[in-house]
Amino acid sequence: MAATTPALTFAALMLPFLAALLAPMLSRLMGHRAALVLALAPALACLHFLSFLPEIAAGESATGGYVWVPSFNLSFSWFLDGLSLTFALLITGIGTLIVLYSGAYMKGHQQQGRFLAFILFFMGAMLGLVVSDSFLMLFVYWELTSIASFLLIGFDHDRAEARRAALQALVVTGGGGLALLAGLVLLWNVTGITQLSLLLHSGLPLSASPQYFAILLLVLAGCFTKSAQFPFHFWLPNAMQAPTPVSAYLHSATMVKAGVYLLMRLQPVLGDTPAWEILLPFFGGITLISGALLGLRQTDLKMMLAYTTMASLGLMVMLTGFGSDHAIEAAVLYLIAHSLFKGALFMVAGAIDHETGTREISKLGGLRKAMPVTFAAAALAALSMAGLPLFFGFLAKEEIYLALVDGNPRAIFFLCLAVIGNALMGALALAIGFKPFLGPNRPDLGPVHEGPWGLWLGPVVLALLGLFAGVFSGTAHQYFSTPMASAVLHENTVIDISTVPHLGLPLLLSVLTLILAGLVL
Repeated sequence: MAATTPALTFAALMLPFLAALLAPMLSRLMGHRAALVLALAPALACLHFLSFLPEIAAGESATGGYVWVPSFNLSFSWFLDGLSLTFALLITGIGTLIVLYSGAYMKGHQQQGRFLAFILFFMGAMLGLVVSDSFLMLFVYWELTSIASFLLIGFDHDRAEARRAALQALVVTGGGGLALLAGLVLLWNVTGITQLSLLLHSGLPLSASPQYFAILLLVLAGCFTKSAQFPFHFWLPNAMQAPTPVSAYLHSATMVKAGVYLLMRLQPVLGDTPAWEILLPFFGGITLISGALLGLRQTDLKMMLAYTTMASLGLMVMLTGFGSDHAIEAAVLYLIAHSLFKGALFMVAGAIDHETGTREISKLGGLRKAMPVTFAAAALAALSMAGLPLFFGFLAKEEIYLALVDGNPRAIFFLCLAVIGNALMGALALAIGFKPFLGPNRPDLGPVHEGPWGLWLGPVVLALLGLFAGVFSGTAHQYFSTPMASAVLHENTVIDISTVPHLGLPLLLSVLTLILAGLVL
């Protein structure tokens, strides 16, 4: 690793915070065009992290940082492997699109500068979280994401609903953060280690410690509150009080996946125990089904998407704790696919609301001619979410079923939950992606036209990435899926599932899922 790499990485981590400081001034000077300049910060950070791809794909990792308090072994240190690098690329890549989207969505808003500052601050906090090596910096960034989400959810602070939702999110995730802090302190007390990279390579038999169960429960409390797992799920739908760019970023690449990230990060240390393999699938399964069912009752596009995110997070947690290599690989594939299609669909919902003035699906229809580019992005993202062949979402669903077709009663039970959950989410995806655009025109909507390029660029890019990642799955696996799964499992593995359907039980279950989705729809 070049001597300048730690300094460049530190600069990349600071870029979103620097842009956040400049956002109000630039917005006053340039108006909505300030987003074009501010988007350079995450774009440059993304380019820097892309330079690590060959090294990480080769099975290596990268660490660096600066010593802070040597006597307490405290440092500002970062750790990049397949897991943290993939998250860093999602955060900065999608973040670039979100900043551009925000410039168009918030055009003319008096507080656009404040909004851009908050979302860039949010980006910096999440980026720091996923690359932090030291326990201390992990916790600091963990809490910063809660503070940033509070500011964003309550952005329209003149509305009581927004203030209430922001405070609720802060209390739930902040309380979980305190539990996580206690868990990290106990982990330090048991191991004497304060850095994740050293902990993962220590090989310490943590499960044999009398304090293991207490550590596990405290860490799970932090992760479950952050990733909206039952019974802490209620804050996530209420967070839809935030402007749509926040929802798109929150659900695709940032805070709600922080808990899933930490569970995956600590899987080699805390996983492979009966407690882990009971608690995670149990609560993840409940969250999956309850989120999917609650989503069916919604008519607001953002609320429908919010509950499918809740269900998706439950599916990821369930797979992370299931206890097999294939389940981890499935969780990794689904996390990447979800980031792409969910970010696209949220931005589509925002574009529809921006141009029509409503998100009520019952009031929408016939927009395909007025908004053809948005329709194309919505259709591609919805098909990936539903799990049709050629899309990355199809690969994720196939791997999920491959992981769960074990034949034992436990696997069959969770397989049934996965099929039901995927079918319900597939129905919601098709409804969101197609119903607003098909059917007769709605005269009551008035004249509707395609929004400015900033509103459709993000969803188009993410939807196409979901398609290209499926078609060119070998490349996607080589640089993203395989290194990420290897990092979670802490051993070399190879993901080789392709977009070409293979006859077998997983394919039959995929077909069954689509049939059930059609019946629900």
